[in-house]
Amino acid sequence: MTVNPFPRFTAFVRVACMGLALLAGAAVQAQFRVDVAGIGLNQLPIAVSAFRGEDGAPQKIAAIVQADLERSGQFRAVDAAGVALDELTRPDVALWRQKGADSLVSGSVARLADGRYDVRFRLWDVVRGQDLGGQSYAVTQGDLRLAAHRIADFVYEKLTGEKGAFSTRIAYVTKAGPRYQLWVADADGENAQSALASPEPIISPAWSPNGAQLAYVSFESRKPVVYSHDVATGKRRLIANFKGSNSAPAWSPDGRTLAVTLSRDGGSQLFAIDAAGGEPRRLAQSSSIDTEPVYSPDGKLIFFVSDRGGAPQIYKMPASGGSAERVTFTGSYNISPAVSPDGRWLAYISRVNGAFKLHLMELAGGGVTVLTDSAADESPSFAPNSRLIVYATQQQGREVLMTTTLDGKIKARLSGQGGNIREPDWGPFQK
Repeated sequence: MTVNPFPRFTAFVRVACMGLALLAGAAVQAQFRVDVAGIGLNQLPIAVSAFRGEDGAPQKIAAIVQADLERSGQFRAVDAAGVALDELTRPDVALWRQKGADSLVSGSVARLADGRYDVRFRLWDVVRGQDLGGQSYAVTQGDLRLAAHRIADFVYEKLTGEKGAFSTRIAYVTKAGPRYQLWVADADGENAQSALASPEPIISPAWSPNGAQLAYVSFESRKPVVYSHDVATGKRRLIANFKGSNSAPAWSPDGRTLAVTLSRDGGSQLFAIDAAGGEPRRLAQSSSIDTEPVYSPDGKLIFFVSDRGGAPQIYKMPASGGSAERVTFTGSYNISPAVSPDGRWLAYISRVNGAFKLHLMELAGGGVTVLTDSAADESPSFAPNSRLIVYATQQQGREVLMTTTLDGKIKARLSGQGGNIREPDWGPFQK
């Protein structure tokens, strides 16, 4: 049986997908390199000094915090090289103002008797000379990066008024030789942990709303089958294994239902199925190809891709099923919808003169912005605070993950040292 390796695109895959070369090379757990490019108009200048004692720790906390803040597009790093301050040291505000900083992060890392690390930090407003607060964490070596991400979250929220998403996780798929793997990693792509390995393709990972489960499609039965995987325990359960193709799982916001694409009745059609499995319920009566469903954040709508107008476009319909309304009108080929958690934005991939580019639509007004100048973008997914989009693309012949701000001005590359990375999905805030 010949199967489509990317059923998420169903019939559109032949044109839209960039092939089966998900990943070559084995060093996917090596350190990712974060390259930030672009300049925003209103970036906040911030200095992150080296944390006192971090030279003796396996992770450089200050560097992780700075990279997080830069990648967000909201901050511009001010050089703090050669300066190490702890959380108890009141900074020389005149010095930091001279350097151009509005804010300063300082802290310390100390090894505890039980082998854990005590991580402390403080945030300063150097313009007003004010202490903006700080926190401390006692963490294992394996959670040092998480502590750094939480520091970045604290700084982000304190200075922007919005919740930071640095301590969240992403999922993605790789292929090394004949081996496919599903990975769970930090939001910056680092600290990847293998959730599943298979000699057959694994595609379309989708986080549950509580971050405890990952739905995905596996070809281990020589056909696409939908499973749900418990991230903490590694246990999984079968969700959809019906006649034909079972693909493109998407969770409802309450976590009780998945929308899936099934070809059990002939052609690719949308169904809703209980998260525990069971008999699926067809959502629309259509002779066209309907696929790639995603729920709106309030659970009232499902956005999906259909060729009912002659070419793939994005539509929406009530989550309970019913008549569909076309959403995309710019361009003749639009796929891979993703709705922002705040419900304001629709990210999708549009084919423009043969190139596949990431687009962003403001749902209220319908205005569309092209976010990239690359030619092989796919699989957009929003950060849980709706401020960044992660997507897969190609650079210099390699498959890479990128993040971009919603204005497209700040991009960061998250590229594994040994190969290509595909199918990213950004997880929810941690409970």
